Amino acid sequence: MTVHRIEAESYRILAGRVDLSGLAPGPRAVVGRVIHASADVEYAATMVLDEAAVEAGAAALRARAPVVADVEMVAAGITVRRAQCYLGEVAAAGELTRSAAAMRVAADRHPAGAVVVVGCAPTALVEAVRLALDGRWAPGLVVGMPVGFVGAAEAKQLARDSRLPSITNVGEKGGSAVAAAVVNALGRLADGNG
Repeated sequence: MTVHRIEAESYRILAGRVDLSGLAPGPRAVVGRVIHASADVEYAATMVLDEAAVEAGAAALRARAPVVADVEMVAAGITVRRAQCYLGEVAAAGELTRSAAAMRVAADRHPAGAVVVVGCAPTALVEAVRLALDGRWAPGLVVGMPVGFVGAAEAKQLARDSRLPSITNVGEKGGSAVAAAVVNALGRLADGNG
C-alpha cells in the first residue's frame, strides 16, 4: 500500500509529539489513526480500547460484516468499506431522536455481527447499547465516539459498562472524523495493511 507523502509526514510529526510504543500493535494503529485524523494528541490518553476489541473489529471487517453509521458524515469518512446509514429512512418520535430510530432500523436489518459506528449522536450510541442489552441486537463491535456537551461522555461510559466489544474515548471530544478513523484503522488491520 502506497502512503501519500503528506500522510507519512503527519505520522512523523505525530511520533515526535506522542509516544504510543506502550500500546499493543492493534490499539497503537487505531489510536495513531485517530490522532492523525484529529491532530489531537490527547486521544493517546483518552482512548479506551484493548486488543480484543481491535481484533473483534478487524475480524468483523475481514468477514465483510455490515458497517452501520449513525450519520452520513461518518459513513462518508469510512473509506475501507461501504458504510450504511439509515437516518434518511426515519423520523423523530417523542423522546426518540432520528439517530436513535435509525439504530432500530439497523438492528432489524443486521441483527448480528455489524460494526456499529457512532461519531455524532450520543442518543444513537445509547440506543445501540440498549438494543444489545435487551437482546435485540448483537453487534460485532461498537465504535462509540460521539461528540458534544450533552450526553456524549455518558453514552460512551454506558457502552464501556455494557461489556459489549467497544472502542470509545473518555470525555466530550469525538466526532465523525475520529469515528471513521477508528474503522479505517481496523480495515487496514483486517486487510494486512496496519
